[in-house]
Amino acid sequence: MAHGMVTLTETTKEELSIFFEFQLDKEAAHLAAFTPKDTKDKTAYIARYTTYLADPAIHMRTIKVDGIIVGSIAKFVLGDKAGITYWIDRKCWGQGIATAALADFLKMEQTRPIHAEVAFDNYGSQKVLEKCGFVRTGTDKGFANARQAEIEEVLYKLS
Repeated sequence: MAHGMVTLTETTKEELSIFFEFQLDKEAAHLAAFTPKDTKDKTAYIARYTTYLADPAIHMRTIKVDGIIVGSIAKFVLGDKAGITYWIDRKCWGQGIATAALADFLKMEQTRPIHAEVAFDNYGSQKVLEKCGFVRTGTDKGFANARQAEIEEVLYKLS
């Protein structure tokens, strides 16, 4: 691993503007695929994520490397399922940061089962999940806002 010390800290409202900038990256958004409809409205983004910070069903952390913010990770609940989501600044891809952050997060977040859904061609994220014990359970189709198309998604679960 080429990265420094990965730490997870409680996300603050002030950090949301950094997360907003990360999600503007077109290549990263294409791979993430399942993004909000309007990713360019900073006010709406900050407002939405501020409510998430106050929601007890959402467990959100900021990912830092040597004290510098490089991403975010969260457990959320959709319907009756707990899910996991994370975003790493594209400049930091391929360094093992997502794997280290997810492994640490899963020690804190004890909800099981926990689910993940990944675009069929997001191989990096699929590897991260598998390294952290998630098992592929099948595929589904979903509308990917970042691609403006329905695409296949790979479903994962950690029991």
